[in-house]
Amino acid sequence: MLDFRKPGPGVMLVCASLILTLSLGTRHSFGLFLQPMSMANGWGREVFGFAVAVQNLLWGLSQPLTGMLADRFGARRVLFAGGLLFALGLVFMANSTTALGLTLAIGVFVGLGMSCTSFNIVFGALGRAFSADKRSVVLGISSAAGSFGQFALLPLALFLISGMGWYSALIALSLAVALAMPASFGVADKGYGTGSGADGVSLKQAVAEAFRHRGFWLLGVGYFACGFQVVFIGTHFPAFLMDQGLTARDGTISLALIGLFNIFGSYLAGQLGGRFSKTYLLSGVYAARGVAIALLISFPLTPASAYLFAAAMGFLWLGTVPLTNGVVAGIFGVKHLAMLSGFVFFFHQLGSFFGGWLGGYIFDHTGSYQIVWMIAIGLSVISVVVNLPIDERPVVRMPVPA
Repeated sequence: MLDFRKPGPGVMLVCASLILTLSLGTRHSFGLFLQPMSMANGWGREVFGFAVAVQNLLWGLSQPLTGMLADRFGARRVLFAGGLLFALGLVFMANSTTALGLTLAIGVFVGLGMSCTSFNIVFGALGRAFSADKRSVVLGISSAAGSFGQFALLPLALFLISGMGWYSALIALSLAVALAMPASFGVADKGYGTGSGADGVSLKQAVAEAFRHRGFWLLGVGYFACGFQVVFIGTHFPAFLMDQGLTARDGTISLALIGLFNIFGSYLAGQLGGRFSKTYLLSGVYAARGVAIALLISFPLTPASAYLFAAAMGFLWLGTVPLTNGVVAGIFGVKHLAMLSGFVFFFHQLGSFFGGWLGGYIFDHTGSYQIVWMIAIGLSVISVVVNLPIDERPVVRMPVPA
C-alpha cells in the first residue's frame, strides 16, 4: 500500500511514472484533434501546427527555470502546478475559436504544464532518490511509463472523439490530467537536501561548468533532431496517412503502436545505458530512425507499412531521453540535474517547434510532406556524427576547502 505521508523511492517511482503517463499520453493524442478542430473552425493545418510548435518552444524555454525550481525547492510543488496548468490548457483548447486562442491554450498553458510534469522534473527527483548504479534502469522504467500513456490514452482519445465529439473528449482528458495533482504528493523530493549528490557546485558554477563543456552542446544538437522528428510525426502522421488514402483508424493505430513499442524501447535503452556507452547508443538510435524514415518514403504506403514504420519508430521514440539525461547526470552529477537537463532539452523543444510548425507550413504551401521527411533524415545523419565524440567521463572538480 502506498504511503503518502512519507513516501519512499518506490512510491516516488510509481507516482512519478503515473504523472508521465498522464502528461505524455495526453499530449501524444493531439494529432487526432488536428483535422476535426481545423475543419470545425475553418483553419489550415498551419494554425494547429503553429500552436503545437509554440507549445514545444515555450516548454523548452521554461524548462531550465522549472528545473531550477524543482532542484531548489523539490519536484512536488512544480508537478502539482503543472497538473493544474495542463488541465486548464485542455479546457481552454476545447473552447478556442480563433488561432490566437488555440495558441494560448496549447502553446502557453499546455506548454508550461508540460514543462512542469515531464521528464526533466521527474528525472531530477528520481536521480536524487536512487543511487548511480540503479539510476539508468529507473529512468528507463519511468520513460516506459510515459510510453505506456502514449499507447493507452490514444485509443481512449479516439473513443471519446468518436462517441462524444472532440470538444467533450478534451474536457474528459482535462479531468484525467488533473490526477497529476494528487499524484504529485507521492513525489517526496525536497531538492538539494536529498539523495546522492546533495553536495557539489553552486547554481552559477554548474551553469558555467556545463556551458564550457563541449559535450553539453553536442548533446543539445542531437536532441534538436529528436524533437523535430517526434513532434512532426506525432502531430502530422495521421494526416499524412489520410492524404495517402488511409483512414483515421490507421493513424490512430499507428500512434498507438508508437506508444506500445516505445515501452519496450525506453526500458531497453535504460538497461543498455547502464552497461554500454550512452553516446554510442544515442548515435545508433538516430541512425536507425533515419533508415526507418527513408524506407517509409521509398515504398508505396499501405496500412501494413505504416504499422511497421510506427512500430520501428516507437521502439526508438523515447530511448533518447534516459540516455541523454543519463549522460548529463554522469558528467555533471545530480544536484542540478533537472536544470541542466532542461538546458539540453531546450534544443529538443527548438527542434519540436520546427517539426510541428514547418510540417504544417510546408504542407499548406506545397501540398506534400516530402520535404519535411527529407529534413528529418538529414537531421538523423547530423545527430549520429555529433554524439560519437562526446566524452562521458565526470568533470574533474577541485576539492571544496573544509
